[in-house]
Amino acid sequence: MEGGGRPSAAQAALLAAGAAITALLYSAYRHKARAARRLQGARKLRLDAELREALREAPGRCLPYAVIQGTVRSAKETLSSQFVEGCHGVVQRLTLQEHKMVWNRTTHLWNDCEKIIHQRTNTAPFDLVPPEDGADVSVRVMKPLEAAELSLETVYEKFHPSIQSFTDVIGHYISGERPKGIQETEQMLKVGTTLTGVGELILDNNTIKLQPPKQGMQYYLSSLDFDELLQKQESSVRLWKILTVVFGLATCAVLFFILRKQYRHRQEKRRLKQMQDEFRQAQERLAREGSAEGGETLKNACAVCLSNTKACVFLECGHVCSCNECYQALPEPKKCPICRQSISRVVPLYNS
Repeated sequence: MEGGGRPSAAQAALLAAGAAITALLYSAYRHKARAARRLQGARKLRLDAELREALREAPGRCLPYAVIQGTVRSAKETLSSQFVEGCHGVVQRLTLQEHKMVWNRTTHLWNDCEKIIHQRTNTAPFDLVPPEDGADVSVRVMKPLEAAELSLETVYEKFHPSIQSFTDVIGHYISGERPKGIQETEQMLKVGTTLTGVGELILDNNTIKLQPPKQGMQYYLSSLDFDELLQKQESSVRLWKILTVVFGLATCAVLFFILRKQYRHRQEKRRLKQMQDEFRQAQERLAREGSAEGGETLKNACAVCLSNTKACVFLECGHVCSCNECYQALPEPKKCPICRQSISRVVPLYNS
């Protein structure tokens, strides 16, 4: 706490940072909670003949937020894996990731670091169809890469370690970066995978489409069933709520500490002011008592202690201003308290 009772710069910065983090966490919590409530209220539909009738009866042939579950089937040609023979899918993601060790100058330790140096995602049009064969209803999935919880299965993964010479090792230690190797990964959404889709269902020219919903609602494509997906989102909401409460309490603790310091400072300031007022009142009372006795005592009082009578004449200046005790207490070389001239000798003064 700085002078004047104001919080220090570190305390103010800590309070501001805590308030900002709490606000961000609360905003994320509200967003997650809103998404979970909307997911819980989404209309659940089955992939059967009644789905088309439900869309025809809906306003604008559209259901703003609905849940559908089906099996992935390619609408045209499938995507083939580059590494696994006979593996086909509708979404393919190829990733090259660099692994290296980086020297931390603060902790003086080598830390693992990962960096994606290349990533490519290929998609093919696909539908969700009922698990039973022979069904004549399907739902075309639009913009699958915009969906959250998109479940891609890793079908190939290989790590290529870096080959280093002795001079390379020395150079890496000097530069503070030690490459470990490149990891190559292929992920796919395979044909036949069961997906739960949550989004906007529309009937467009006798084609049922699942697309990202409007009004800021979340779009989901997940391999979990609806109950598991809802439970996962509710768990995420609880986590963000706990983080918000923890940081909120920490910020309140910092605020309480600062306010308590300010309160104690004001109490101390009020106590000092009260002592000053009492001292001033005592001086005024003594002045009135001295005046009532004729003022002779105060007139002859020592200019230093204001209690004993004057008993010394200082030469060569000639001032009569001090008692004998205060003269003895003057620091060397002794000087007159009035004019600050050096005192060469002292003549005692006797009052009769």
